[in-house]
Amino acid sequence: MSKVYTIAVLVGSLRKESINRKVALALVELAPANLKLNIVEIGELPLYNEDIDGPIPPAAYSTFRQHVSSSDAVLFVTPEYNRSVPAALKNAIDVGSRPYGQSAWSGKPGAVISVSPGAIGGFGANHHLRQSLVFLDVPCMQQPEAYLGGAGNAFDESGRVSEKTKPFLQAFIDAYAKWVEKQKG
Repeated sequence: MSKVYTIAVLVGSLRKESINRKVALALVELAPANLKLNIVEIGELPLYNEDIDGPIPPAAYSTFRQHVSSSDAVLFVTPEYNRSVPAALKNAIDVGSRPYGQSAWSGKPGAVISVSPGAIGGFGANHHLRQSLVFLDVPCMQQPEAYLGGAGNAFDESGRVSEKTKPFLQAFIDAYAKWVEKQKG
């Protein structure tokens, strides 16, 4: 029996009905048995400010850091805002990286899937996020790269992932499971 790895899933879009959240939920359903995906909410994190991150940090900071720290790996599902990641996701990265020397991210295998209704599937956000992950010591899965363009058509009328999109998401999450196993095993 293989080990089950807990995965902290961060969704860059805060809208409850966002396409990115739908993709994250689809990945939860499609994940192989050795992965347990948990969406870690980022919308309530105060903007990172070292002045309030003292001996008693905001409860939201502590809770978020604990969720990430206790996970075996991380998965980012992000839209692209102005050729970069959304502010809420960048803020979560900053909160998790502090206090200095105690990053919750360090050594956790990661992957990025960018999701956009546009044609290029959030390419800029995907690569911009990877720049931060290098610094944070998050070994990021290189292949397959995952850009889901035209994502407005990725779900049917009932909100289920379309049969056209499902094989793409399945291949991505299966590769990620192997990546996590290789990095953690």
